[in-house]
Formats: sequence, structure tokens, C-alpha cells
Amino acid sequence: MRLAAQRQSTTGTPSERASVGDVRKVYRGRDIEVSFDLDLCVHIGECLRGHHGVFNLERRPWVLPDEADVDAVAEIVERCPSGALLYRRLDGGASEEHQGTKVTPIRNGPLLVTGNVEVRREDGTIESLPRATLCRCGFSKHKPFCDNQHLAIDFQAPGLPFKIHLSPVRPRLKEPISKSEDPRRLS
Repeated sequence: MRLAAQRQSTTGTPSERASVGDVRKVYRGRDIEVSFDLDLCVHIGECLRGHHGVFNLERRPWVLPDEADVDAVAEIVERCPSGALLYRRLDGGASEEHQGTKVTPIRNGPLLVTGNVEVRREDGTIESLPRATLCRCGFSKHKPFCDNQHLAIDFQAPGLPFKIHLSPVRPRLKEPISKSEDPRRLS
């Protein structure tokens, strides 16, 4: 199922008013709805490590929110650093919240931002996310968001180390698969 992103919404929590990209795929479960925006994904693969029943590249749709406890699904989604994965609780449970906004430079990589992240685009639209990875190498084709171009140019900068696990979307540390090769674009 596809859901057109809302533009310039100012009500609700950041995950409820996320407006990144033209289309965000939504996977609705009984008690939780998970959405995914491939354009924001930096292929860390936390979703694939989280729960194979919920996140599985071998099937369509690749996300089945009802395959795990709603709190477990929310916790896995919150591990996604880029904001490509978001959730909306349908059971009345708490939404993702952060105290303040935190910016963490990742060694040789993007800025990891958590909190109420609002990005104003050149066309005036405002995008709100609870998490984002923002480009700091200057070469992203999806600015202000990271698209892993820092790997192609061997960007070097201080910051905290960030553990990246090999997965089907990141078969080599320095070479995540391209968006056109990503099987999630199909479901």
C-alpha cells in the first residue's frame, strides 16, 4: 500500500506528521502501522536484524507488523537511524518521543539527528521526522539527507564510531546496494 506524504503538517507527533518524499509505503497491522521511505534509507539494516518475522526481504510485502508484539516492532523501528522506518501506534500506545534534539557526528559519515527534526525544503515544504541522517560530506544527491555518497568519496571526519552489520542491503561495509537493486522498492 502506498500513502502520499503530507506536506507542512504541524499537528501530531513527528512520526505521525512525517512528510519526507512523495511516497511512503505503509504496512498496516492490527495494532501498529509501519511506514518505509526508501529514499531516506542508508542501508544500516537494523530492521533486518530485528525480527525476521516482521522484516523479511524474501517475501512480499517485506513488512508484516502483526508478526511480533507491538512494543517489539516499535523498538526495532526506532533503531532505524535515518527515519526511513516510522511507526504509528493504533492501539493507543505511546508514540516515539525524544527529549530535545540531539546531533551526533558519525565518524567518516553523516550527522545522526534525533528529536523533532524539521527540514525546510527550497520549495517551502517542511519535513518532520523523529530521526534523520543528514549529509555532512557535501556530495549527497538527496540533500540534506545522507545517501551514502561519503563512502564513494572516502569522506574523512571525526565522530563517534557507528557499528554497521553486514546484511542483504549492505553486503560490504563500504558498498551498500543501490536503491535500484533494493528489493524493498517492489513491496
